Amino acid sequence: MNIFVGSLPFSIEEADLRGYFEEYGAVDSVKIISDKFTGRSKGFGFVEMPSDEEAQKAIDELNGGSIDGRTIVVNKSEPKPEGERRSFNNNRGGNGGGGRGGYNDRDNNRGGGRF
Repeated sequence: MNIFVGSLPFSIEEADLRGYFEEYGAVDSVKIISDKFTGRSKGFGFVEMPSDEEAQKAIDELNGGSIDGRTIVVNKSEPKPEGERRSFNNNRGGNGGGGRGGYNDRDNNRGGGRF
């Protein structure tokens, strides 16, 4: 099971995070997400555990717990459907800034009243 872990202290290392989860069972992988430009932790990561039962026990016991004074969030990670991946262009909202100062509307309204 893939597990999301949020609100992590920025100083935590992957080995430390692995240790918290290994108390509940085998851990396949641990990945703390970092900023690609600065290399600094973004404060969340993912833990992969092969046993769903052990993973659920870790989620139940660790969610709301504290690491270095921060209350962490731990839950099952659900993969996003392919069409919902974020990119810089997809999170701006709006429709691309509207028409060029109204020129499009003026040109489309010439004669005929086709609307």
